[in-house]
Amino acid sequence: MTSSAADPAPQLHLPPADKPGGLGGPGDPVGPVRRIPAAVWAALGIVYVVWGSTYLGIRIVVETLPPFLSAGTRFVAAALILAGIIAWRQGPAALKVTPRQLASAVGVGLLLILGGNGLVVLAETSIPSGLTALLIAVVPAWVVILKALSGARPTAGGLAGVLLGLVGLGVLTLPGLSGDVKAGGVVLVVAATLCWSVGSFSSSRLPMPSNPFTASAYEMLAGGIAGLGVGLVRGEQHGLDLSAVSGRSWAALAYLVVFGSLLAFTAYAWLLQAAPLSLVATYAYVNPVVAVALGALVLNEALTWPIVLGGAIVVGGVCLIVSTERRGSAPRGRT
Repeated sequence: MTSSAADPAPQLHLPPADKPGGLGGPGDPVGPVRRIPAAVWAALGIVYVVWGSTYLGIRIVVETLPPFLSAGTRFVAAALILAGIIAWRQGPAALKVTPRQLASAVGVGLLLILGGNGLVVLAETSIPSGLTALLIAVVPAWVVILKALSGARPTAGGLAGVLLGLVGLGVLTLPGLSGDVKAGGVVLVVAATLCWSVGSFSSSRLPMPSNPFTASAYEMLAGGIAGLGVGLVRGEQHGLDLSAVSGRSWAALAYLVVFGSLLAFTAYAWLLQAAPLSLVATYAYVNPVVAVALGALVLNEALTWPIVLGGAIVVGGVCLIVSTERRGSAPRGRT
């Protein structure tokens, strides 16, 4: 779970699609609607599947690797690779930022990477990946609430979506209350969604680096280093035998670095300038469905009635929010 959906993204890795205006632009569709190019659907498919699969990847990583040390390693590696790509494609000057921009990127990175993603990784040591994804799907509801607290007037559909999302969140917590899953894990994910929402909300109001890829590199580096520090403070290095780490945990970690933090993010950032925001934001209710399906198929995670019902309510609420709250930024993407 890194780039603001409101930030314009430079074209780096993918070929240009039709101009944003031809698709309605990154905001509401205006004027005649043209056929969506195949490149847009391909990039959207990457975001749907890859980001939906990261929950499964995290669950496999923490089978034999400690949570914060593995998450910190993932983001430090992704940050260094991304910084190298930026320097190669745009020149080292593209990585230069002002002290205020750096401080903002570090602060947002701590909220998103350490608080948001780090707590998710820790939670997945005790709760299923599918349930985690469904709990995280409530993030757009928190964003609407934060916008309302800042003075922005939410739409009636947005408020209805928030209420649906909170009802679904309540249903999803039933397995923890009944003892079917560890309640502590559920609480960690809810805390992670709040950190992620505050980080996403703050990023559009802080003096961030103008290049969203540069901003993400610094965010991931700050959050990754902090995650390594938390892991060391927790003593995760004690008893860690790298020779005992399973091959599939190493493979899942590499997958998260390359596909989750680089490929999918690049596709997402490109989509922000090549497709309507209302289309791009559909990842928020597709990712949980992908995650639940993969968790059930690969890890045989149980699909209990609270998960199915609560998940359906949350996804419905998110769908309502995405379809009505189009003037602000979309929920911030994961890395």
